[in-house]
Amino acid sequence: MGNSVLLGMSGGVDSTASAIILKEKGYEVTGATFILSDEPNFKRSVDDSIKAAKKIGINHIVLDYRKEFKNEIIDYFVNEYLKGRTPNPCILCNKMVKFGKFLNTADDLGIEYVATGTYAKLKEKNGKYYILKPANRNKDQTYFLYKLNQKILSRVIFPLGDIESKDLTREIVKKSNIEIYKKKESQEICFIKDNKYFDFITDYSKINIKKGNFIDKKGNVLGNHNGVINYTIGQRKGLGIALGKPTYVIDINVKNNTVTLGENQDLFKDSLYISDYNFIDNEFEFENIVLTAKIRYGADEEEVNLKKKDNHIHVKFKNPVRAIAKGQSIVFYKGDMLVGGGIID
Repeated sequence: MGNSVLLGMSGGVDSTASAIILKEKGYEVTGATFILSDEPNFKRSVDDSIKAAKKIGINHIVLDYRKEFKNEIIDYFVNEYLKGRTPNPCILCNKMVKFGKFLNTADDLGIEYVATGTYAKLKEKNGKYYILKPANRNKDQTYFLYKLNQKILSRVIFPLGDIESKDLTREIVKKSNIEIYKKKESQEICFIKDNKYFDFITDYSKINIKKGNFIDKKGNVLGNHNGVINYTIGQRKGLGIALGKPTYVIDINVKNNTVTLGENQDLFKDSLYISDYNFIDNEFEFENIVLTAKIRYGADEEEVNLKKKDNHIHVKFKNPVRAIAKGQSIVFYKGDMLVGGGIID
């Protein structure tokens, strides 16, 4: 195996820069582009990646993971929304596909390492591997990595961990005369066109999403909603109802087909429970110490204490946090180190 590495290439700036960095460091790089669904963006990714790989002078392959992606990620995403929860499919995809299935492919090809254009650092200490925040804090993507385990991390490389800004990443690509350096970033979920969640979920599930009632905290009917999958906790815009004051989604009840509306102050909570959790170091003693946590990717970190209760972990915040959504992931840090995380119940 030696210094061989299989690099996930999306046809974007970050993975292209990663290919250049790895080659300059002497790795034998094979670029690999995933096809995860029939959306046209994957065809563009393949075309752009092939051009970049040729320019850099590395091998390139295309990996069709549509079956695995449908069974493991899309089914999960749709089922969670139908339960009135707010899933984060990218986190599960990282574990199951972008690193899990990808490592199996690397094994089949006799390749030692896998790499991605993820902004994160990896540190080895006393035979264990730890994920750290990258130099570019504005692009910190460690939130999406908490489900990875020691077996996976022992074979992972994050080439962009020490790159301090996106401008520097683009400059690496520009110096290699690859037009991709101009490419804009995509903020959309890769398998949903134009962020039209409702259309995708109804088409995919073949379920007739029924309208229901908006209610207040006392159960009084305020009006009609267009189906629970159209709403998330904390949502204010697009409710289609005017109550003469700022109004937010504070609860979703699939069983009763109701969406509860309230005021901003109703969104603040000081504790939650998580299940399906993972700690990067499974021997990490998380009780009786202060950690910080993010309840969604774009959230600020808040101080927390954790306590295990049966099959759950109870998370207590030092200060109340806004708009906790069931199904989202909460992720824990000790300083710059990603400790672990879990699904909010």
